[in-house]
Amino acid sequence: MLLVYTQKNTPRIAYTFKQICKRILGIEVGFTSKIETFIAHDGAKISYGKQPLGKELYIQSAELLFEHGFNDVEIYVQQWEETKCFFSCTNKRSALPFDIFAATFYLLSRYEEYLPHVKDEYGRFMAEESIAYQHNFLHQPVVDIWAYKFKTVLQTKFPDIDFKEKDFAIKPVIAVSQTFAYKRKGILRSIGGGLRDVSRFKIREVLNRINVLLGIQKDPNDTFTYLIKTQREKKKKFLVLFGLGDYSNFEKNINANRTEHKILIKYVADYIEIGLKVSYDAIKEMLILKKEKRRIENIVNRPLKSVLCAFYKINLPEAYRNFVGLEISRDYSMGFPKYMGFRAGTCTPFMFYDLDYEVQTPLVVHSFCFTNQALENIEDLEIAKDEIKTFVNEIKKVRGTFIPIFSNGLFGRLNNDRFWKSIFEYILDLENN
Repeated sequence: MLLVYTQKNTPRIAYTFKQICKRILGIEVGFTSKIETFIAHDGAKISYGKQPLGKELYIQSAELLFEHGFNDVEIYVQQWEETKCFFSCTNKRSALPFDIFAATFYLLSRYEEYLPHVKDEYGRFMAEESIAYQHNFLHQPVVDIWAYKFKTVLQTKFPDIDFKEKDFAIKPVIAVSQTFAYKRKGILRSIGGGLRDVSRFKIREVLNRINVLLGIQKDPNDTFTYLIKTQREKKKKFLVLFGLGDYSNFEKNINANRTEHKILIKYVADYIEIGLKVSYDAIKEMLILKKEKRRIENIVNRPLKSVLCAFYKINLPEAYRNFVGLEISRDYSMGFPKYMGFRAGTCTPFMFYDLDYEVQTPLVVHSFCFTNQALENIEDLEIAKDEIKTFVNEIKKVRGTFIPIFSNGLFGRLNNDRFWKSIFEYILDLENN
């Protein structure tokens, strides 16, 4: 066990050190504010504060982990070997040139998203507003990189310390906004969709719609047999998140109560882990979220564990508090849909920390690395694969988790399904390559 001495053990300190030490590096960590206890400990130990106690391994602290609430923190990002960091240390005795714990807390708590910022048309925090984008480290899982630099310091000082290595993993997520492209939309929606395709001279779509409605061909969004088959062949666990919100300007899926819809969801749930794609309105309305949660639980007869917010919109802290209140344990909304990278600076799942209440919650945040939107301007298959492999290699170095998000419709005839199937299967093969 690593023992950390600090004059005051705050919830922020416990949260951050446990993330770096236990969840990333695989070592237990304890805390003390008693000098006698610290001196008596004969194992690995460090002090964290403004000044060292003596000649122990020491890391100089910034103020952030001793504060409450949030303030307009001044951030000065600097180069640090192959990466970037902030909250630099001025004391030459510090074993690290930056307070990686304060910097980690700033990123994981999404501190910057609580501060004034410009939102996009959906009310989302934009990548361009983040320090990671502005200082060109969005492409790196900096928290994990910092953790491994800390590991090197610990190994040098305490060569007998035992780290439990975690394994690199790939966790594909399939977001289902529309279970079917044409089927079960109702007469008015089908006619309206057909007329719209005709007005836009989309003759192929018109013919596809007619053939699907006549039962001549399979609905192009019904790609679930392919997903089940691929999961079995690749021996890789997927996560499929179904949207079950009521029809609105933002939600276009078929009625959640349609028998065929329920049967299909049950069928997928027999083979693949499923969850809920939270509708746009449910992100901010607890009663609507409860209704959607109840819908999917009634269909599969098991508690809802995993969610993804529509349009990747996260209203902090309200949306996450609602998830916690409904005992939803895993969220996959943390990322920027149009950019490959790490919104929270990490490729390791972490607990949501509520800055208003200064408490670590049970909600585990799984930060995704990219969605298909990030590749929409890349038509060359090999270039797309190279882009993906670059990010995977960064994650492999720190034994993190690579989470790509795809839409079910990408693997159907309405899209360039050969391209997307090649990308998807290429990603699945990267875990062992």
